[in-house]
Amino acid sequence: MKPDGRLLVAGGYASEQGVRPDNQDFVGIYAATESERIRHGMIAALADGVSGGIGGDHRGGRIASELAVRALVDGLYTQPDTIGTPAAVQRVMAPFNRWLAAMGRTDTMAHAASTFTSLVLKGRKGHVLHVGDSRAWHFRDGHLTLLTDDHTRSHPDQNHILYRALGIEERLRLDHHEVSLAEHDRLLLTSDGVHGSLSAKRLEKLLGARNSADADAASIVEAALGAGSQDNASAIILDIIGLPAADHDSVAGDIASLPILDPPGEGDSIDGFHLKTMLSDGRYTRLFRGIDPASGQDVVIKFPKPALLSESGARLAFAREILVGSRVSSPFVGGVVAVPRERQTRLYGVQPFYEGETLEARLSRPLGLAEGLAMAIKLTRAVAALHRLDIIHRDIKPDNVILLPDGGLKLIDLGVARLPRVDEFATSEIPGTPSYLAPEMFAGNLGDEGTDQFALGVTLWRMFAKAYPYGEIEAFSRPRFRTLEAPSKTRTELPAWLDSALMRAVAIDPAERFGDAIELLRALEGGAAVARVEQRFVPLIERNPARFWQLVSLMLAIALVASLIHK
Repeated sequence: MKPDGRLLVAGGYASEQGVRPDNQDFVGIYAATESERIRHGMIAALADGVSGGIGGDHRGGRIASELAVRALVDGLYTQPDTIGTPAAVQRVMAPFNRWLAAMGRTDTMAHAASTFTSLVLKGRKGHVLHVGDSRAWHFRDGHLTLLTDDHTRSHPDQNHILYRALGIEERLRLDHHEVSLAEHDRLLLTSDGVHGSLSAKRLEKLLGARNSADADAASIVEAALGAGSQDNASAIILDIIGLPAADHDSVAGDIASLPILDPPGEGDSIDGFHLKTMLSDGRYTRLFRGIDPASGQDVVIKFPKPALLSESGARLAFAREILVGSRVSSPFVGGVVAVPRERQTRLYGVQPFYEGETLEARLSRPLGLAEGLAMAIKLTRAVAALHRLDIIHRDIKPDNVILLPDGGLKLIDLGVARLPRVDEFATSEIPGTPSYLAPEMFAGNLGDEGTDQFALGVTLWRMFAKAYPYGEIEAFSRPRFRTLEAPSKTRTELPAWLDSALMRAVAIDPAERFGDAIELLRALEGGAAVARVEQRFVPLIERNPARFWQLVSLMLAIALVASLIHK
């Protein structure tokens, strides 16, 4: 289980003047108090001063850069937290920009200006506010992504000349870029003295060392100077250690503006994801195996079918999948892949691709008792992990269980899960597969821990008895739940304790089932721990010697009679 958590960040920085007579860069990290982080976020900022004072006085550049960072730290937390991070930073920095532009017309700070690249981390988002040619980067899963554009002239001989920076224009124009955060992300800010000497690939390799933020920032600056940088060199690294849990409103808000379009086909490319193979084409969704070139990761991409699923139903389903993926941490529950808000142009969901086969496919071959029990315990642990967070899966079945080559297991398809304090689907779109629905769901129950246990029990019954406990139920039919026969009637080697556990899990009366998934898990683990003596074949002479010699005598007599007849 992932705790509700807090925003936990480890920051580090390094700044060296290099061959320059002084250091006009200024870097700062403000971790903020807990209440400040919740309301406004925490800050990291890097500014690279530019100056042209009388007599070669370069102090104006240092003053500009240092005051720019201090202005943001001093002013952000005085802004209303209702206006949003981009507007709050703009409100703070616009007056400073006008002051610096005016000072740049004086003799003491003639032509003083500064680049400005800041990160404000709030909740599960990072906000980059930027002007100039310092840069912000995002490092995830070994891949480095540039988040900012340089505001310099495009001509090769003039690409060091800024056309936008603090103090250059009377009206400040800050670029804004929003990035979704994940644990173990690294965020990097660099001055042009660093990225002017080190390629993105070199920075990527240095960040991949995964030392402390301070150590890796120092390594980056040292590498830039060693590569011949002729400018001040500065770097800030922020390591994301922990994040607060996602809430439904924020997730729903992110996807509310995404259009719901007809699903694509094999070979199409959507927002950079290359769709290679269609995995399934169901009633409400279409799934593809694809690849994300940005990370090189194989993924599964799910698209809604707007003709069959209402717009509200589609948005609810995809919001649920994102929420569950962000809240549940279990080796037996499938995850989600966060797609940056600025990248996604339509509604779809992305999950890791898991090599292996579905449990449904595995059931087409004989399944030994020991192997089946190991799978059953892992699947029950997955259900228990969901229930600890008051999450009801509502569609547990062998098709939604992936068996991994290493013996692992993933319970997937969480788009129909029931979550606390989250809107429900329309009645006509209540999910579930008829053969796995508990009797009370046919009477209007929308799903609870007991109905999940029933579906889990049906799944286990199929694993061990190779049949449905109440028979296979057709869609739109109302089943009759008859008296059960023990699963050992169809598979005689099943032990009595497993008979009892399976029958209790699929009891018609919810009160007769296990109290919760943990109680079922204890029954499975306890029974699996009981030693079973492997039965070898015992010859008849050992089992019943008298009968053996009777049969031998009979065969000898028959042979004697046969020989006499043929004489």
